[in-house]
Amino acid sequence: MKKINLAISGCMGRMGQQLIRSSKKNKDFKLVALTENRIINKKFNSVKLELNSDKAFKKADVIVDFTVPECTLEILRIASKLKKRVVIGTTGFNRSEENQIKKYSKKIPILKAGNMSLGVNLLMYLTEIASKSLNDEYLSKIFEIHHKHKKDYPSGTALMLGKGIADGKGKNLYNIIGKKFLNKKFFPYGKKINFNSIRKGEIIGEHEVKFSSGKEIITLNHEAFDRALYSDGALTASKWLMKKRSGLYSMRDLINFS
Repeated sequence: MKKINLAISGCMGRMGQQLIRSSKKNKDFKLVALTENRIINKKFNSVKLELNSDKAFKKADVIVDFTVPECTLEILRIASKLKKRVVIGTTGFNRSEENQIKKYSKKIPILKAGNMSLGVNLLMYLTEIASKSLNDEYLSKIFEIHHKHKKDYPSGTALMLGKGIADGKGKNLYNIIGKKFLNKKFFPYGKKINFNSIRKGEIIGEHEVKFSSGKEIITLNHEAFDRALYSDGALTASKWLMKKRSGLYSMRDLINFS
């Protein structure tokens, strides 16, 4: 089987470095491009770091992107022109940026996920089922913990779980997002979904969804112990995307939850 030519953007970040390690162990991939937002005189696996450009991504079959929204949109512009597939693990997009991603997906295959973990995507599915099954007496809230270096909050995964709640109720997530707390010991339930984000230490990721009627509490949660969970998921997504036409896909499409 011919190897898939892989490009990694944001290669000096935590996920970028983990992707390099995972791709080195995966026989399905050949690392052909590494990019960053500044010139760095380094090489990994004999691949020199470059800025995002047509030249950098020319040989790639798929680009894996764990950066920031502004950078992701720059990569999508280039990928769209070169007809390259893109796996997006970047989080923190606003509604306008989400719409731009949808427009690019009409030209190229894109898989976008706030979390590449099988377990988290199963949790989102279970969250949707719980939300659909419980009546309006049950209020919900979402709690998440990440390492101190993570800038955006709520996390992309927390918003994924919020979407699970919204989809279960047949509502638009943006219309039912409540208050967004940072580093609070306690936070309330509300008529909308409240979020609390903790940023401390080197924690990889913990997420918890709670439903309460005032008489009982139902809790769904997930804890990640190894960052390779996400990089391996991104590579699985990259391989899966190779067989897809233009469109916007998610890990749920890959896993095929009904």
